[in-house]
Amino acid sequence: MSTDTPGIDPLEALRAPRDPACDVFLTGPVFLDIIFTGLDSAPVRGTESWARGMGSSPGGVANMATALARLGLHTSLAAAFGDDHYGEYCWDVLEQGEGIDLSMSHTVPGWHSPVTVSMAYEGERTMVSHGHEAPAPAPVDGTGSRAGATGTGTSTGTTGTTGTTGNGTSTGAAAPVFPQCPPRARAAIASLAPGRSEPWVATAARDGALVFGDVGWDETGRWDLDALPDLAHCEAFLPNAEEAMRYTRTDCPRAAAHALAERVPLAVVTLGAEGAYAVDGRTGTAAAVPAIEVEALDPTGAGDVFVAGFVTGTLADWPLADRLAFAGLTAALSVQEFGGSLSAPGWAEIAAWWQLIRTCDRQDPAALERYAFLDDLLPATARAWPLRRAVPTIGFRQ
Repeated sequence: MSTDTPGIDPLEALRAPRDPACDVFLTGPVFLDIIFTGLDSAPVRGTESWARGMGSSPGGVANMATALARLGLHTSLAAAFGDDHYGEYCWDVLEQGEGIDLSMSHTVPGWHSPVTVSMAYEGERTMVSHGHEAPAPAPVDGTGSRAGATGTGTSTGTTGTTGTTGNGTSTGAAAPVFPQCPPRARAAIASLAPGRSEPWVATAARDGALVFGDVGWDETGRWDLDALPDLAHCEAFLPNAEEAMRYTRTDCPRAAAHALAERVPLAVVTLGAEGAYAVDGRTGTAAAVPAIEVEALDPTGAGDVFVAGFVTGTLADWPLADRLAFAGLTAALSVQEFGGSLSAPGWAEIAAWWQLIRTCDRQDPAALERYAFLDDLLPATARAWPLRRAVPTIGFRQ
C-alpha cells in the first residue's frame, strides 16, 4: 500500500491470521509511458505539433498495479524490468513510491525498457510503442534462486531471487519463484489471449485466488471464447462492449453480458460513456451503473483503474451495483490527471470528490444515493494527499 494514502484498508473487517499476505497478484510487461496532452487535433503528416502538457510514468501492467495499491490492496507484481535508467525509474516508483511488492520481479541485464508514447486529443488517445519481448527467466537452480537475476542497480527492493530481504541480505529461506510458484493471494488478474495458456493462472485458482480476466482485441479475428483456455479458471471476465458482443455474436452489450455469465460466474461489460453492466451468473443478479461525466484530460489507463476498483469491491464483498459504481468512479477520477499509472486515485481523492459532489447545486438525489455506500468507507474529512504524479521528464539532478 502506498504510504501517501490515508490508512484505509477496504478488507480490514475480513482479514484473518491465516489469510494470504498478498491481496492481488498480477504479471505483465512494464513500459515507460510518455504522454503528450493539450493537443488540439491529431498530428498532421509532415508538420510539427506542440503539446501543452507532457508526463512520464510507468505504464503497461504498472497501471493496474498502481491503481490496486492506491486503493489499499497488498499488491504483488511479477515483471521484467529493463537494465536502463527507464527500468530503474519504474522500479523505484512502483516499489518505493507505491509500496508494490516486486519480490517476484527481476531486472534483465542488457535488455532495454519498452516505451509507449501516447498522444491525448479530442477525448481519445493515439499510441506508438517500441520494445522487445523480455528473455525468458533464467532457470531456477537447486537453491531456488534464479541464475543471473538481479534487482535494480540501485534499488533496495527484493529481486525475484530467493532468500533475500528488502535490503538484499540473505534470509536463508527459499521463497517461491514465478512463474513456477505464483504467491498465494486473494485474487489474481490475468490477461487473456487467444490460444495462450499461462500455467500460473490455474495454479493461482487452485490455491484459492479469485481470477479476474482482462482481454484485448483479438487480432486473429476469430473471437472464440473456447480459444481463451484460462477463461475456465476465471471468477470474472471484464471485456469492453465491442469485445463482448464479438465474443458472443450478439448486437447488444447487455445481451452479451448475460451470454458471458453462462461461461463465468461474473460478467462485467464496460460501456464507455454509458457506464457499465454486470451479471452475476450464480444468482442471476444484474446491475447497471451510468458513467460519471467529467472533463477528461487523458484516458490512458482508465480501463485498468476500472478493473482495480471492481476487484477491490469484490474482495470486500460489496453488492454488485456498489462494485460497478466504485469502479466507474475511480476510472472517472483517473482521466482528470495524465500519466497512466500515476493518474490512479487514492482514498483521499475519492473522499474529496464525495465531499464536493454533495455540495453542488441541482444534484440528482437518486444519483447521490448510488454512492451512499462511501459514507461507511471514507474519513469524515478529506485532507490533502501527496500522491506521486507524472512528471515531464525523469532523472532530475538534485
